[in-house]
Formats: sequence, C-alpha cells, structure tokens
Amino acid sequence: MLSNAFFSTVVRVQSDRGHNVCSDGPYRFVRHPGYVGGIVQWLGVPLLLGSRWALLPGVLAAVLLVVRTALEDRTQRTALEGYADYAARVRYRLAPGIW
Repeated sequence: MLSNAFFSTVVRVQSDRGHNVCSDGPYRFVRHPGYVGGIVQWLGVPLLLGSRWALLPGVLAAVLLVVRTALEDRTQRTALEGYADYAARVRYRLAPGIW
C-alpha cells in the first residue's frame, strides 16, 4: 500500500484521482503483491492455529483471490492506460517464475 496509492478493496480505475500504473516496490516483481500477502495470510493463519477446519475456508479464500487477480488483470488491461505495457514487462501476477 505504500508503493501504490491506488490500492483498494474495489476493482476500479480511479480516474478522478489520476490513477496510473504503479511499478515501484514489490510491483517490480509481481503485478498483485497485495493479493500474495492475502493468500499467505489466509493459508498461514490456520497453520499457525493448528486448525485443519480453518484451512478449508483459507483455501477457498486463496482460490477466490487467484480468480480475482485474473479478473482484475483483465479489467486493468482494458481500462487503465499503460497497464498492457506494464504487464508485458512484469510477466507474473502472483509468483515470479510460476504465474
């Protein structure tokens, strides 16, 4: 959030605030570092608590974040100027070398 002033819980281009592509900080390596943190959190907390039952919603939430990543990528490619060039430079959405 320090690197991206436009980080939000809602997928939208904030043209009223001069939304532009962020490519500093962790955004140099993956396109959605905030979601990486969310996935680690959703999968890590049940492990820290030692709860197998809590792992089920954690896995579901992680899968939903992966789906959201794909949908957000598609939205930003069409609505945010310069995002297609950024996506060509930073190839990976969540994990360098994987996806």
